[in-house]
Amino acid sequence: MGTHILVTGSAGHLGEALVRTLRAAGEPVRGLDRVASPWTDIVGSISDRALVRAAMAGVSGVLHTATLHKPHVATRSRQDFVDTNVSGTLCLLEAAVDAGVQAFVCTSTTSTFGDAMRPAPDQPAVWVDETLTPRTKNVYGATKLAAEALCEELHRTAGLPCIVLRTSRFFPEDDDEPAERAARSTANLQANEFLHRRVDIEDVVEVHRVALRAAPRLGFDRCIVSATTPFQREDAAALRHDLAGVLRRRVPGWEAVYAQHGWTLPAGLERVYDNLAARTRLGWTPRTDFAAVLARLQATGDIRSPLAQAIGCKGYHAAG
Repeated sequence: MGTHILVTGSAGHLGEALVRTLRAAGEPVRGLDRVASPWTDIVGSISDRALVRAAMAGVSGVLHTATLHKPHVATRSRQDFVDTNVSGTLCLLEAAVDAGVQAFVCTSTTSTFGDAMRPAPDQPAVWVDETLTPRTKNVYGATKLAAEALCEELHRTAGLPCIVLRTSRFFPEDDDEPAERAARSTANLQANEFLHRRVDIEDVVEVHRVALRAAPRLGFDRCIVSATTPFQREDAAALRHDLAGVLRRRVPGWEAVYAQHGWTLPAGLERVYDNLAARTRLGWTPRTDFAAVLARLQATGDIRSPLAQAIGCKGYHAAG
């Protein structure tokens, strides 16, 4: 029976974070990426069946983070997305089944929900939980949704224990929307996102480790991974046009911190991610929420966790 944990995408943000953390904990871990790095033990493509079979030898659990991301939509073909996100995932899943892997965790994205997260102007903010039906809006979301379906199919037909984690934003780079970058600083934008659509990399690492342990018990599950929002479902209508007013009730004291740093909030929100399923079904306890971010800012002058600072920026939004 295998003992190693295989991390795909080990040169990326999450892959590096996982390998760093697992190595520091003394756990046997093997990094796989097409890019050489200090966190990569095997250099190659997840679509290379022979390489993947060799990489899977002695593996008990897979943390599959390798992917083409949303920013690549502008620079890579649809076929590239299918080759990596769909065919690559299938290659890993089939090799995991053949190797008798005990747990497979697939990193997906809240982008799979797509246009389902855009309410009409007169509607409340969308409360995004596992009951929301995805309506993908680009090839990134479509291929990640297809990868999720393959995970479920391999669990159903081959008995592979598999957890899909639909993660929200955790990259440290500037926002990929020029209008957002022009309106507020990166730190301001990302602090705002902890209200509804961001999660700290330390918490993402922990939920992957928790999911790896939970997979044999659950068999198959999909969970949204985001910081715990301070909002409740009954806030959804007011959040569309009075974010500041709702926040005054939910997180007293935020205004003084924002004023000190010259930060602002948007007038309203279109959506809020709910991580309740990940907390209850997986047993995950995220540590960083909006209030914790403000406390960290006041204590250190930086909203980033130590792990986020150690990893730094990788050019997530660059072409390539």
